[in-house]
Amino acid sequence: MGSTTTTSLSCLLFFIIIILPTITASTILFQGFNWESSKKGGWYNSLIKSIPKLSAVGITHVWLPPPSQSVSPEGYLPGKLYDLNSSKYGNQDELKALIKALHDKGIQSVADIVINHRTAAKQDGRGIWCIFEGGTDDARLDWGPSFICGDDVTYSDGKGNPDSGEGYPPAPDIDHVNPQVQQELSDWMNWLKTEIGFNGWRFDFVKGYAPQYTKVYMEKTNPTFAVGENWNTDRQAVRDWVNAAGGTVTAFDFATKGVLQDAVQGQLSKLKDSNGGPPGLIGIMPGNAVTFIDNHDTGSTQKIWPFPSDKVMQGFGHSHLFYDHFFDWGLKGEISKLTMIRIRNGIKASSTVRILASDPDLYVAAIDDKVIAKIGPRYDVGNLVPKNFRLATSGNDYAVWEKH
Repeated sequence: MGSTTTTSLSCLLFFIIIILPTITASTILFQGFNWESSKKGGWYNSLIKSIPKLSAVGITHVWLPPPSQSVSPEGYLPGKLYDLNSSKYGNQDELKALIKALHDKGIQSVADIVINHRTAAKQDGRGIWCIFEGGTDDARLDWGPSFICGDDVTYSDGKGNPDSGEGYPPAPDIDHVNPQVQQELSDWMNWLKTEIGFNGWRFDFVKGYAPQYTKVYMEKTNPTFAVGENWNTDRQAVRDWVNAAGGTVTAFDFATKGVLQDAVQGQLSKLKDSNGGPPGLIGIMPGNAVTFIDNHDTGSTQKIWPFPSDKVMQGFGHSHLFYDHFFDWGLKGEISKLTMIRIRNGIKASSTVRILASDPDLYVAAIDDKVIAKIGPRYDVGNLVPKNFRLATSGNDYAVWEKH
């Protein structure tokens, strides 16, 4: 990507070196798809070829796309949840082979769990699409209109409980208050673990149902890792959601993404909050924050809220790496250098981030007093870097030093 790629390297730094320590020491989540992956044919078979490269840079978890039959090719309007052979990404055997290959390299697989809403297989007597089929020969997940939230007037028969979260107009809102819904969805998720091999979950659109139901699914399925998509830049609101969901689930840190997007446009002083710590969810609940720069929604071809493309490497250092940045943008080499610095210095969840400078054109932070990272256009860092630190890597508007 020419000069844009060179400049963007400095934004990736912020997440890999400075922010990544806030999540558990062993977790680096890689999003293994983008918005166009379903249209490329045989995505599972394509991704399996990339596993050696992911393993080489320390990736521990790969987030895979929604696996079930779906009205939309991307998988976010699922219907027959047990039917994994109708996915545009590949069939069930190919998915199992991909997950096995990940496991063989010590990498866990994370399923995209889309359960707020669901598309129906048939119409009822009213001509409404509200008869659901689970995709099996038995009655699992075979539901009628009473399993839809009662206030979803487009699809419901009015017998379901009121929606406990935000509405979702494109498809019927599922009634998560219903104990049968809770049990059958949990059974399906446990089947994804035992039969398919998934280890963890990425919960889609968690604002669509109350957090206590996320807690139910966490307790009934016991994933090794789980993260919720709570698209909210209010870090307090997201912390409240995490706590209400039981406290073990993590959340994507939209607040940090928003602050960082402003900061790299000449406002780096925003990277320190009023208490002198990092902004966003990482500043108040670091162990539950999954920081990111872009994903299939905010970036890719949708570009709903894209990070400035010429600043991306200034932001990397996060606990979530996106497929496009790693493979399509040619940033794999620089990302690898940064992740290796982190591993080499034992940076982990309990690591201490000490902000040394937070000016509009310069941000410097020390991590465990082993690594110092700098982003911003100002070249002169004064005496902020001690003489016993040596330059480990650098690029346009970023640098990293290691203690020797």
